[in-house]
Amino acid sequence: MTKCGLLAELKIGQQAVVTELNLFDSMRRRLQDIGLIEGTIVECLGKSPLGDPSAFLIRGAVIALRSDETKRVVVQVSENI
Repeated sequence: MTKCGLLAELKIGQQAVVTELNLFDSMRRRLQDIGLIEGTIVECLGKSPLGDPSAFLIRGAVIALRSDETKRVVVQVSENI
């Protein structure tokens, strides 16, 4: 079963595939430079107590992202990843 949602909605330990980046200019470029592009598998590794930032495993690297960035990344959550 798959469902679409936002990167910000992933729970710790959950994996998803990036389907869309709703970002523009330098913010979009920054995320693409760290490997966050359509088709990339990401895993939520942890969230700070207040929810910002969150840590994600992206292409073998642990990356901390702010909530304003993660709310603009559409992902497809699947149990078969």
